Amino acid sequence: MHPQQLITGCIITKAVIGKSKHPIIEKNTVVEEKHIKALEHFNIDMVEVSAKLQSGSDYIPKSYDENDLNESKVQRESQTSFDTLYLQAVSDYKSMFKKWQGGGSVDIYLVRKIMMPLFEYLKDISLDLFLLHKFATKEDYFYHHGVAVSLLSAHLAKKMGYEKEWTQVGIAGILADSGMAKLSENWLLKESRLTIAEYEEIKKHPTLSYRMVEDIPSVTKEMKLAILQHHERIDGSGYPIGVKEEKIHTFAKIIAVSDTYHAMTSERVYRKKQSPFKVVEEMLKMKYQKFDYPVLQKFVDTLMNYTIGTRVKLSTGKEAFIVFIDQNAPTRPMVRLMDSTEIIELKDKPAIFIDSIITD
Repeated sequence: MHPQQLITGCIITKAVIGKSKHPIIEKNTVVEEKHIKALEHFNIDMVEVSAKLQSGSDYIPKSYDENDLNESKVQRESQTSFDTLYLQAVSDYKSMFKKWQGGGSVDIYLVRKIMMPLFEYLKDISLDLFLLHKFATKEDYFYHHGVAVSLLSAHLAKKMGYEKEWTQVGIAGILADSGMAKLSENWLLKESRLTIAEYEEIKKHPTLSYRMVEDIPSVTKEMKLAILQHHERIDGSGYPIGVKEEKIHTFAKIIAVSDTYHAMTSERVYRKKQSPFKVVEEMLKMKYQKFDYPVLQKFVDTLMNYTIGTRVKLSTGKEAFIVFIDQNAPTRPMVRLMDSTEIIELKDKPAIFIDSIITD
């Protein structure tokens, strides 16, 4: 049977094996909705089930539309196309940034030409959007960061209900660090943490970014504010001005969350990448001091909504897949180990955490 034909109460009669050669679902498992979601996530096309339900009643398969299968295939192909387009956008952004370093001005039409095709894919790539850090290396992190922040910000704005302005947020996201081009190139090449003096210099980049776009008519006032304020924080501890919550534009709050998430999950010259779950956990600790809570919560809800059924590696080294997420503890989900039937509630095991998300 195709997973879309399953109903709760079905009995799996043969273990379902994933690409890792570990069972996704064990033999004799009684199907629940979480199992169906897991099968869909792992792109399983066929499972063997008993003719009888757990209750003893006859199993009557659900009907399913062949078009749904074709749509899944299209989505997988879309992912491949997106990856190619994303890497090209990073290369184009790097070339554009080099021109800014040489004194060139922002060509907003070129910026849109680079990003708009990627925005068209946002509805199809779901979890992979939150894993863009997998493409970046410590040497080319900066250029990946600009494109990734743009995509994350556009997606988040869309999820927050912006029907038209979400593309503006995305464009502001890639322009937020344009002012870095006006600073010494040493910060890009440095292999250690910045000194206090260097950090003070870096803190000027939002103002420089703003100046690069302030005379462009097609860049709206809201976008300009987002670019200027993307490093401001709710408690007034941000820069370049140090304004507090009520004076920070929502677009800037969106970019701030996206910027921090991608920076913390990416490998840097002076810092190793961190698990998305660990990063979100850290960000949630600062939800009332640094980040706008409704914006951060929407970001977390969106990410976690995509992770049910996802295969992960735990800090113990074991692999598992997520079977349930408690909204009160989103970074500490319930997982089932891949090599056994054991289910672990991570919220009750503070010493164990999700080390990484497995996408192979």
